[in-house]
Amino acid sequence: MPATHRTPESNPPASSTQSPATLARNSRRAVVGIMIVLVGQLMLTLDGTIVNVALPSIGTGLGLGPSSLSWVVNAYTIAFGGLMLTGGRLGDKYGRLRVFLIGLTVFTASSLLGGFAQTPDLLIAARAAQGIGAALAAPGVLALLTTSARDGAARNRALALFAAVGIGGSTLGLLLGGLVTEVGSWRWTLFINVPIGIAVIALAPLFVAETPRDPGRFDLIGALCATGAAVAIVWALTGAPDYGWTSPQTIGCLAAGVVLLAALAVTEPRVANPMLVPSLLCDRRRLGALAVTTLVFGSQIATFFLVVQYLQRALHFGPIAAGAAFLPMTLGIFAMARIAPKLVARFGQAPLLITGTLGLTISYVWLSNIDNSSGYATAVLTPLLINGISAGLTFMPAASLVMGGVDPQHTGSASGLLQTVQQLGGAIGLAVIVSVYAAGAVPGQFVPGARAAFLTTAAFTLLAAILAVLLLRSPQRER
Repeated sequence: MPATHRTPESNPPASSTQSPATLARNSRRAVVGIMIVLVGQLMLTLDGTIVNVALPSIGTGLGLGPSSLSWVVNAYTIAFGGLMLTGGRLGDKYGRLRVFLIGLTVFTASSLLGGFAQTPDLLIAARAAQGIGAALAAPGVLALLTTSARDGAARNRALALFAAVGIGGSTLGLLLGGLVTEVGSWRWTLFINVPIGIAVIALAPLFVAETPRDPGRFDLIGALCATGAAVAIVWALTGAPDYGWTSPQTIGCLAAGVVLLAALAVTEPRVANPMLVPSLLCDRRRLGALAVTTLVFGSQIATFFLVVQYLQRALHFGPIAAGAAFLPMTLGIFAMARIAPKLVARFGQAPLLITGTLGLTISYVWLSNIDNSSGYATAVLTPLLINGISAGLTFMPAASLVMGGVDPQHTGSASGLLQTVQQLGGAIGLAVIVSVYAAGAVPGQFVPGARAAFLTTAAFTLLAAILAVLLLRSPQRER
């Protein structure tokens, strides 16, 4: 037999070299580490929606008009979505735990600065800095989860929890944002990040192992192209409802994004250590999972916007009640986080994705029937519960397909890619839905325009189901 070079992946399993007591300690340490990292992810996820509920209070407190107020959200979204790929690659090169902690530090400090902001410019700058910190930290979360799991079953459970935190945290952000805004001040939507961030920064190095560094050169050209493309596209999408889809700003930004993506596609195969490894985009099932993720995230973010508007404007719910109204969705997502790994092990990813996207479509069609005489219990509660269960069936299998089969040294890039399409999907969904809604809207009323908007979200997820059937089916079930 020829001699074989032994890598960390080819070492004998831990069970053959460690005592049961040592294995138990390592297992507990890994579980604690995973939970700490997930708390960091929850904080980043909450920030995507917790500030949204406080926007009217922020506008009153700082004298911001509607157009300026939108930048409190857009500044975070553009920085977060634009730098995600770069953040993932930095983690691969310099150590994922190191970059994760740097990102959380920037995010936490920016939250403190934003909470004390006395001018609109300072608040918007702090929100942009939060987005930069989140873009550095978020890709490391999924990469650390997948590399910390001791086996495939633990990895699937970690992915399910990540998926639940990703979308469930958004609904919790609505509830928490309403609570702290009504009880205290809009500033606490930012201050609340500070103790959580400090705790995660202090505890993560004690329980989470650093990953090996990539000794190759950093792909600066690829980073500039990837970041520029993502920023241009997100900028165009966030501004499209205000400036119009055919405006020079929207078309120019989209065109710049396409040109930069083309430059990225040309340069990456010729670089020794590319920003985005081309092989990540050569797998049909991974591409299908990315497409499904984009469409589903777009539908979910749009649903948050539409349902919150309906609850507050048509049913006259306060901020706390509007946030609490999403609890059925949250409970459905977290319940499926426990079941989805077992279902994936039994049936594979594709059947769950198809079932989940069809369930989401049903929930949106149901919501499209709301009118001024509808009530929460009859028109909203059940579809939100169906939505949560269906989303729980969708996100974990999609993440599993994207991260499956990725070389350990490229998990940060794969994680950055997954979360970039999530951000792009959210921006696309919100831009399209707001435009559709505005086309049929009547001043002072919510329901006109809502039916077409909800049916558009249903079209998103129906298309995702079709893609799941066409792109993800294979003769042999994915284990």
